[in-house]
Amino acid sequence: MTILQLLSTALAICGLAFAGRLVVASKAARANPDADRPVPAPRHLAIGFVTNFFDTLGIGSFATTTTIFRMLREPADELIPGTIIAGHALPVLAQALTFINAVSVDPLQLGLLIAACAIGGWLGAGIVSTLSRRKVQLGMGAALLVAASFMLLGLSNLFPTGGTAAVFAPRAFVVAVAINFTLGALLTLGIGNYAPSLVAFSLLGIDPRAAFPIMMGSGAFVALVAGARFVGRGRFHLRSALGLTLGGVPGVAAAVWLVTSLPLGALRWIVLLVVVYAGVTLLRAGLSRTPGRAESIDDAAHEPLASDRRSSAV
Repeated sequence: MTILQLLSTALAICGLAFAGRLVVASKAARANPDADRPVPAPRHLAIGFVTNFFDTLGIGSFATTTTIFRMLREPADELIPGTIIAGHALPVLAQALTFINAVSVDPLQLGLLIAACAIGGWLGAGIVSTLSRRKVQLGMGAALLVAASFMLLGLSNLFPTGGTAAVFAPRAFVVAVAINFTLGALLTLGIGNYAPSLVAFSLLGIDPRAAFPIMMGSGAFVALVAGARFVGRGRFHLRSALGLTLGGVPGVAAAVWLVTSLPLGALRWIVLLVVVYAGVTLLRAGLSRTPGRAESIDDAAHEPLASDRRSSAV
């Protein structure tokens, strides 16, 4: 069995296990006369399609989904984190499986980079979670905007752009492993890995497309494990989560077609917009002196996951 087959099999097994938990939760809801019907409304499906379409492009889905949920005032604030993670877990799995098998990238490097991100999230939880979230947001937001400036210069032929390779050079690969380990640790603070991955790997000489299976494979493992925890605790809104899942998979398919069919130049402009969006969002969150409800919700989503990792590591 090849490395790609092993990765795909591991992801598929995790996905089936998570889907089984959703089925059990749905059956329990049907049997409970006081529970909401576990049938998503059209609005839930639309939210799933739109947020996962943009997530597949590298923009991320947590902030966008949180904003929409709060505008609709459904689900309750305390259920938003679990709903988002549980609802997006299978679409993120679809992203990972599609890009792992559709985008040319070295299998061994892919496996090691995903492992580095997972280990970083596991080992770094106890350390990174003690850092100031505000300082990390400001630092990464500023770094992304600086990187976006260099990318803009490159697209304007004033600075070298990212590479076109599908394999990291040896020294660049060592740097990429260190970066992915760090990004895995930062996930415990709620800092997404998509935009930083796109920037870092592109500047290390890799075709931006090759970053997609790396960052999505990493995210899929985290989302499935975290989503299973939220479902097991009942800390999610079933109808909304199912809507994100059922609407999200077609959204992923549409975005995958767009990414794989675009010429490299157009894709680099999309990556630039993604990076600017992520940088501005992080700076805005870091500069907020009085966190609003959205920031509080985001904090709540990650604190229990970090503590879970620490307790399970003992």
